[in-house]
Amino acid sequence: MAVSRPTDKSGEVQRAPRARMTGAQRRLQLIEVARGLFAERGFEGTSIEEIAQRAGVSKPIVYEHFGGKEGLYAVVVDREMETLLEMVTSSLTKNRSLYRIQQVALALLTYMEERTDGFRILVRGDRTDASETATYSSLLNDAISQVEHILAGDFERRGFDPTLAPLYAQALVGMVSVTAQWWLDVREPSKEVVAAHLVNLCWNGLTRLDPSPELVGPDYVESRERTIVDEPESDL
Repeated sequence: MAVSRPTDKSGEVQRAPRARMTGAQRRLQLIEVARGLFAERGFEGTSIEEIAQRAGVSKPIVYEHFGGKEGLYAVVVDREMETLLEMVTSSLTKNRSLYRIQQVALALLTYMEERTDGFRILVRGDRTDASETATYSSLLNDAISQVEHILAGDFERRGFDPTLAPLYAQALVGMVSVTAQWWLDVREPSKEVVAAHLVNLCWNGLTRLDPSPELVGPDYVESRERTIVDEPESDL
Protein backbone atom coordinates (compact mmCIF):
# COMPACT_ATOMS: atom_id res chain seq x y z
CA MET A 1 0.00 0.00 0.00
CA ALA A 2 1.48 3.33 -1.04
CA VAL A 3 2.12 5.86 1.68
CA SER A 4 1.22 9.40 0.75
CA ARG A 5 3.81 12.05 1.50
CA PRO A 6 3.01 15.51 2.75
CA THR A 7 2.94 18.02 -0.02
CA ASP A 8 3.98 20.97 2.18
CA LYS A 9 7.47 21.64 3.53
CA SER A 10 6.55 21.52 7.18
CA GLY A 11 9.18 18.86 7.78
CA GLU A 12 12.05 21.00 6.51
CA VAL A 13 14.16 23.15 8.78
CA GLN A 14 13.20 26.75 8.19
CA ARG A 15 16.02 29.32 8.19
CA ALA A 16 15.46 32.51 10.09
CA PRO A 17 15.31 35.48 7.76
CA ARG A 18 18.50 37.53 7.77
CA ALA A 19 17.96 40.73 9.69
CA ARG A 20 18.35 43.77 7.50
CA MET A 21 20.08 46.89 8.74
CA THR A 22 18.12 50.07 9.07
CA GLY A 23 19.31 53.06 7.10
CA ALA A 24 20.94 54.54 10.22
CA GLN A 25 22.69 51.27 11.05
CA ARG A 26 24.01 50.91 7.50
CA ARG A 27 25.27 54.48 7.52
CA LEU A 28 27.12 53.91 10.79
CA GLN A 29 28.62 50.68 9.47
CA LEU A 30 29.92 52.42 6.35
CA ILE A 31 31.44 55.20 8.46
CA GLU A 32 33.28 52.70 10.68
CA VAL A 33 34.55 50.70 7.69
CA ALA A 34 35.70 53.85 5.92
CA ARG A 35 37.40 55.15 9.07
CA GLY A 36 39.63 52.08 9.19
CA LEU A 37 40.51 52.29 5.50
CA PHE A 38 41.15 56.05 5.50
CA ALA A 39 43.42 55.67 8.54
CA GLU A 40 45.32 52.85 6.89
CA ARG A 41 45.64 54.17 3.34
CA GLY A 42 44.64 57.82 3.34
CA PHE A 43 41.98 59.47 1.21
CA GLU A 44 43.66 58.94 -2.16
CA GLY A 45 44.57 55.32 -1.41
CA THR A 46 41.01 54.32 -0.52
CA SER A 47 38.33 53.52 -3.09
CA ILE A 48 34.57 53.27 -2.92
CA GLU A 49 34.91 49.70 -4.21
CA GLU A 50 36.99 48.71 -1.18
CA ILE A 51 34.63 50.39 1.25
CA ALA A 52 31.62 48.67 -0.30
CA GLN A 53 33.37 45.30 -0.38
CA ARG A 54 34.36 45.42 3.29
CA ALA A 55 30.86 46.49 4.26
CA GLY A 56 29.29 43.75 2.14
CA VAL A 57 27.20 46.14 0.06
CA SER A 58 27.14 47.41 -3.49
CA LYS A 59 28.76 50.67 -4.55
CA PRO A 60 25.39 52.40 -5.16
CA ILE A 61 24.56 51.96 -1.46
CA VAL A 62 27.63 54.00 -0.51
CA TYR A 63 26.75 56.70 -3.04
CA GLU A 64 23.17 56.74 -1.80
CA HIS A 65 24.26 57.54 1.77
CA PHE A 66 27.17 59.91 1.16
CA GLY A 67 27.15 61.01 -2.48
CA GLY A 68 30.71 59.80 -3.01
CA LYS A 69 34.06 59.28 -1.35
CA GLU A 70 34.52 62.98 -0.58
CA GLY A 71 31.22 63.12 1.28
CA LEU A 72 32.01 59.99 3.27
CA TYR A 73 35.47 61.26 4.18
CA ALA A 74 34.05 64.57 5.37
CA VAL A 75 31.56 62.77 7.61
CA VAL A 76 34.32 60.59 9.11
CA VAL A 77 36.50 63.62 9.87
CA ASP A 78 33.62 65.65 11.29
CA ARG A 79 32.68 62.81 13.67
CA GLU A 80 36.26 62.46 14.90
CA MET A 81 36.65 66.19 15.38
CA GLU A 82 33.39 66.35 17.30
CA THR A 83 34.41 63.46 19.56
CA LEU A 84 37.86 64.82 20.34
CA LEU A 85 36.75 68.42 20.73
CA GLU A 86 34.00 67.40 23.16
CA MET A 87 36.51 65.45 25.27
CA VAL A 88 39.02 68.30 25.33
CA THR A 89 36.41 71.01 25.89
CA SER A 90 34.77 69.23 28.82
CA SER A 91 38.16 68.79 30.46
CA LEU A 92 38.93 72.49 30.11
CA THR A 93 35.75 73.80 31.68
CA LYS A 94 35.74 72.02 35.02
CA ASN A 95 37.63 72.26 38.27
CA ARG A 96 40.87 74.01 39.18
CA SER A 97 43.79 74.85 36.91
CA LEU A 98 46.08 71.89 37.74
CA TYR A 99 43.24 69.40 37.43
CA ARG A 100 42.15 70.98 34.12
CA ILE A 101 45.62 70.62 32.61
CA GLN A 102 45.76 67.04 33.81
CA GLN A 103 42.36 66.23 32.30
CA VAL A 104 43.28 67.78 28.95
CA ALA A 105 46.31 65.52 28.71
CA LEU A 106 44.26 62.50 29.74
CA ALA A 107 41.46 63.37 27.30
CA LEU A 108 43.84 63.52 24.36
CA LEU A 109 45.67 60.34 25.35
CA THR A 110 42.38 58.50 25.92
CA TYR A 111 41.02 59.57 22.55
CA MET A 112 44.20 58.42 20.82
CA GLU A 113 44.09 55.10 22.67
CA GLU A 114 40.42 54.37 22.00
CA ARG A 115 40.09 55.85 18.51
CA THR A 116 43.53 55.42 16.99
CA ASP A 117 42.18 55.20 13.44
CA GLY A 118 40.29 58.46 13.86
CA PHE A 119 43.33 60.22 15.29
CA ARG A 120 45.53 59.08 12.40
CA ILE A 121 42.98 60.48 9.95
CA LEU A 122 42.99 63.87 11.71
CA VAL A 123 46.78 64.02 11.85
CA ARG A 124 47.08 63.00 8.20
CA GLY A 125 44.95 65.98 7.30
CA ASP A 126 44.01 64.85 3.77
CA ARG A 127 42.00 67.43 1.88
CA THR A 128 39.42 66.76 -0.77
CA ASP A 129 38.46 68.72 -3.86
CA ALA A 130 34.92 69.06 -2.54
CA SER A 131 35.73 70.94 0.64
CA GLU A 132 38.38 71.97 3.11
CA THR A 133 37.99 69.36 5.80
CA ALA A 134 38.84 70.00 9.43
CA THR A 135 42.21 68.73 10.61
CA TYR A 136 44.01 68.02 13.84
CA SER A 137 45.81 71.36 13.58
CA SER A 138 42.50 73.23 13.47
CA LEU A 139 41.35 71.37 16.56
CA LEU A 140 44.58 72.31 18.33
CA ASN A 141 43.90 75.93 17.45
CA ASP A 142 40.49 75.64 19.10
CA ALA A 143 42.08 74.10 22.19
CA ILE A 144 44.73 76.83 22.28
CA SER A 145 42.04 79.53 22.20
CA GLN A 146 40.25 77.97 25.16
CA VAL A 147 43.47 77.47 27.14
CA GLU A 148 44.44 81.06 26.37
CA HIS A 149 41.16 82.30 27.86
CA ILE A 150 41.63 80.22 31.00
CA LEU A 151 45.25 81.28 31.46
CA ALA A 152 44.43 84.95 30.96
CA GLY A 153 42.00 84.78 33.87
CA ASP A 154 44.50 82.92 36.02
CA PHE A 155 47.25 85.40 35.17
CA GLU A 156 45.09 88.37 36.16
CA ARG A 157 44.24 86.80 39.50
CA ARG A 158 47.93 86.11 40.17
CA GLY A 159 49.09 89.55 39.08
CA PHE A 160 50.86 88.30 35.94
CA ASP A 161 50.70 89.95 32.53
CA PRO A 162 47.57 88.51 30.80
CA THR A 163 48.89 89.51 27.38
CA LEU A 164 51.37 86.64 27.70
CA ALA A 165 48.55 84.08 27.90
CA PRO A 166 48.66 83.29 24.13
CA LEU A 167 52.35 82.42 24.35
CA TYR A 168 51.82 80.06 27.28
CA ALA A 169 48.75 78.53 25.68
CA GLN A 170 50.75 77.67 22.55
CA ALA A 171 53.52 76.17 24.67
CA LEU A 172 51.22 74.08 26.86
CA VAL A 173 49.02 72.67 24.10
CA GLY A 174 52.03 72.07 21.85
CA MET A 175 53.86 70.14 24.55
CA VAL A 176 50.88 67.93 25.30
CA SER A 177 50.13 67.33 21.62
CA VAL A 178 53.66 66.38 20.57
CA THR A 179 54.14 64.12 23.58
CA ALA A 180 50.80 62.44 22.94
CA GLN A 181 51.76 61.67 19.33
CA TRP A 182 55.00 60.12 20.54
CA TRP A 183 53.10 58.03 23.08
CA LEU A 184 50.76 56.75 20.36
CA ASP A 185 53.66 54.77 18.87
CA VAL A 186 55.31 53.49 22.05
CA ARG A 187 52.21 53.08 24.29
CA GLU A 188 54.33 53.08 27.43
CA PRO A 189 54.40 54.07 30.19
CA SER A 190 50.66 54.11 30.86
CA LYS A 191 48.65 57.16 29.83
CA GLU A 192 48.09 58.04 33.50
CA VAL A 193 51.85 58.15 34.10
CA VAL A 194 52.40 60.21 30.94
CA ALA A 195 49.68 62.67 31.98
CA ALA A 196 51.14 63.01 35.47
CA HIS A 197 54.59 63.83 34.14
CA LEU A 198 53.24 66.25 31.55
CA VAL A 199 51.38 68.11 34.26
CA ASN A 200 54.49 67.94 36.43
CA LEU A 201 56.45 69.85 33.81
CA CYS A 202 53.61 72.20 32.89
CA TRP A 203 52.75 73.08 36.48
CA ASN A 204 56.05 72.96 38.33
CA GLY A 205 58.58 73.86 35.67
CA LEU A 206 62.04 72.36 35.38
CA THR A 207 63.27 74.00 38.60
CA ARG A 208 60.38 72.65 40.69
CA LEU A 209 59.91 69.14 39.34
CA ASP A 210 58.27 66.72 41.72
CA PRO A 211 60.39 63.54 41.82
CA SER A 212 57.28 61.34 42.10
CA PRO A 213 54.32 63.09 40.41
CA GLU A 214 50.84 61.60 40.76
CA LEU A 215 47.48 62.52 39.29
CA VAL A 216 45.28 64.69 41.50
CA GLY A 217 41.56 64.47 42.19
CA PRO A 218 38.90 67.04 41.26
CA ASP A 219 38.92 68.33 44.84
CA TYR A 220 42.60 69.26 44.62
CA VAL A 221 43.46 72.50 46.42
CA GLU A 222 46.54 74.34 45.24
CA SER A 223 49.18 75.05 47.88
CA ARG A 224 50.04 78.73 47.74
CA GLU A 225 53.38 78.05 49.39
CA ARG A 226 54.79 76.94 46.04
CA THR A 227 53.97 80.33 44.52
CA ILE A 228 55.69 82.45 47.16
CA VAL A 229 58.72 80.46 48.31
CA ASP A 230 61.92 81.41 46.53
CA GLU A 231 63.50 78.36 44.97
CA PRO A 232 67.29 77.90 44.70
CA GLU A 233 68.73 78.49 41.26
CA SER A 234 69.06 75.42 39.07
CA ASP A 235 71.67 74.46 36.55
CA LEU A 236 68.86 73.62 34.07
